Amino acid sequence: MLFRQLFDPHLAQYAYLIGCQKTKEALLIDPERDIGRYVEAAASENLKIVAVAETHIHADFLSGVREFAAQHGVKAYLSDEGDADWKYGWADDEGLDVQLVKDGDTFNVGNIKVEVIHTPGHTPEHICFLITDEGGGASEPMGLVSGDFVFVGDLGRPDLLESAAGVVGAREPSAQALFESVQKLKTMPEYLQVWPGHGAGSACGKALGSVPQTTLGYELRHNASILSAREGESTFIDFILDGQPEPPLYFARMKRENREGPALLGALPKPRRVSVSGIEDEAVVIDTRTKAEFYEGHLVGSLLATFDKSFPTVAGSYVMPGKAMYLVIDEENVGAAVRDLIRIGLDDVRGFITPEDLGSAELSKIEVIRFDDLAARIADPSVCVVDVRRQDEVDLGFVAGSIHIPYVRLLARLDELPTDKTLLVHCQSGIRSAVAAALLNASGFDAVFVDDHFRNWKAPVKGEESVAV
Repeated sequence: MLFRQLFDPHLAQYAYLIGCQKTKEALLIDPERDIGRYVEAAASENLKIVAVAETHIHADFLSGVREFAAQHGVKAYLSDEGDADWKYGWADDEGLDVQLVKDGDTFNVGNIKVEVIHTPGHTPEHICFLITDEGGGASEPMGLVSGDFVFVGDLGRPDLLESAAGVVGAREPSAQALFESVQKLKTMPEYLQVWPGHGAGSACGKALGSVPQTTLGYELRHNASILSAREGESTFIDFILDGQPEPPLYFARMKRENREGPALLGALPKPRRVSVSGIEDEAVVIDTRTKAEFYEGHLVGSLLATFDKSFPTVAGSYVMPGKAMYLVIDEENVGAAVRDLIRIGLDDVRGFITPEDLGSAELSKIEVIRFDDLAARIADPSVCVVDVRRQDEVDLGFVAGSIHIPYVRLLARLDELPTDKTLLVHCQSGIRSAVAAALLNASGFDAVFVDDHFRNWKAPVKGEESVAV
């Protein structure tokens, strides 16, 4: 058996290539939408991908399973678990070879046996795959492709149906289902390797580890979320729901598009280099430079989304689908940025300019202050403090009277902010507030960027009255 873990560092996402070296056939689990790299990875091992599968309807990226089925004619294995609201709408597409699977079903790819395990909680339809190398003489599974059920050090969050997809009242029932899935987990052999769907940096859990894989025995002994289940269902539910980060705005759209069927991509967009004057008036300009470079001067109305691990999160939360986009970016990063964008369904990347091209343009600046400056201005009735941190950070202390909107939800809640005041925008360290202040200015607000660490605020008092919502 051949096993390859394929990692996307910007989405902290793992896909798995599992091949039978005797028959030269391979299974790919949880691919992203730009599938060419998986085909190349298989070919480099003298394998052909003949089957694709996924653990659940993803919220953080567009799946490549439909793309594989349509473009390469491979067989797709999809969950048939969960209620009617979480069935795959594209599974009956004409001409596609799709097999719906349930708990206990098995299938083979070459001499690799795959057993389906239904593990609801993160999502109702979630399944895992037990992998047995029958070609190597094994009669017991080697490992578990656990998707967003078990991570290194954590479990998949059960609140996304409510917090991201808007299914009111889904949090507690989903957490109850996750508790039952943990009981099922305890019946499996502890020697199993666990191959998770995400690593540290993903918003699909709250405490994911950076180690790429683990063992079931280790997680049963040291995973805090699993250990909380020892204290009973109610304790587990309280623990697993507490402190979950606010999901990026684009998660709801990913859920919907992955359920209905992601648009077929074909070739990647190839944006052309343009001059500043060649940028269309109604297009979104995404500036990928550092915050320091951006605040030295940027194109009027442009967004800041530094090209690092946060890039898809910021772009996905601040750009609506269907909008034409132009990038301010170093030319050698264009291809990678395009991949990040199409993986979250932002396909219309029309062109780019380089940072050097800005030298001939009229640039805009946004005021930058520190917390000492904020303290001096806070009594002014014409200003308003906007806190874009996570709720768990706000719970530890905040500026009295501030409005709290997490930065990944800001675009959807602009109508909650006063248009007749200057907005002083801060976060914990000045990273999230940098992109938030840029968004607010691009949206017509008078926003000021607080480039400072919150520890420098004079008196954050836990429990002090605020407008946090």
